Amino acid sequence: MATRIVSGMQPSGSLHLGNLLGALENFVRLQAQHECFYFIADWHALSTNFEDTSNIRFYVREMLIDWLAAGLDPQRSTLFIQSHVPQHATLFLLLSMITPVPWLERNPTYKEKQDNLEGRGLSTYGFLGYPVLQAADILLYKGNFVPVGIDQLPHLELTREITRRFNSLYKAIFPEPQALLTEIPKVPGTDGRKMSKSYNNTINLSDTEAEVRAKLKTMVTDPARVRRTDKGNPDVCPVFTLHKSVSSPAVIDRVNRECRTAEIGCIDCKALSADAIIARLTPIWENRRKLEHQPNLVDEVIATGTQRAGAVARQTIEEVTDAMKI
Repeated sequence: MATRIVSGMQPSGSLHLGNLLGALENFVRLQAQHECFYFIADWHALSTNFEDTSNIRFYVREMLIDWLAAGLDPQRSTLFIQSHVPQHATLFLLLSMITPVPWLERNPTYKEKQDNLEGRGLSTYGFLGYPVLQAADILLYKGNFVPVGIDQLPHLELTREITRRFNSLYKAIFPEPQALLTEIPKVPGTDGRKMSKSYNNTINLSDTEAEVRAKLKTMVTDPARVRRTDKGNPDVCPVFTLHKSVSSPAVIDRVNRECRTAEIGCIDCKALSADAIIARLTPIWENRRKLEHQPNLVDEVIATGTQRAGAVARQTIEEVTDAMKI
């Protein structure tokens, strides 16, 4: 059997540059060599956005358009929506029966998101247990590898622990999924924190050129560099970190050198990063414009992906329920 890759993204907002650099470009590369299952995790979006679900369907469709515009090929990858394959919920339920609560409570993201998203009411069973749903998403397709950033390694290790527990209790059905670390582990947002829809600090794939440039102008820099004549320290500047993800080696070297001597100011430095981002996004913008006028094509991709994923999922659930004797 071919090596199988499984991964998903939450449609909790527009896809952004961090999604593109940290995951989506990697998805595109992987589909050339592996059997890939990529899903839009609309149930996961409820874990932090359950109070307002009005835009989830819109974001689901926008995400699929972004995926296709960035180069995901429905002929080579299975692209589908999580909630369209109900076996995800079935396996989530069954795995939750064997997952100890302390395993979930020690998840570092659990406390971190509760602190950063105060007021969202995240003391819910769904938020505590979403790593079990992630495990179900992966194990349902018997994924061999999962492309992740370094901050997601604790989630994948929990999936591996759940895998070992199931295989030990019942039958060795599931392979232990391995991590495929992304080359760009963390893309900074305009406020210096990790770029995230939750923090409202993103540069979106659907932004216009003017919007990209306007957002970059507000991005935080070296806090010690107050005046144009002050020498900067790129090592602590989020804009330089962004350069390392999007700019050419020549531009990175120039910024690194000239910031330290105050030859280049923050405004010009930000403009260079905006140029690099716009060059990266222009082909995606062109593809998006074409896809927005092909709604039937998007519907066909969803239908085909659901059919393919559903066939695999049903077979897995048959094996699981037989092993559990239910």
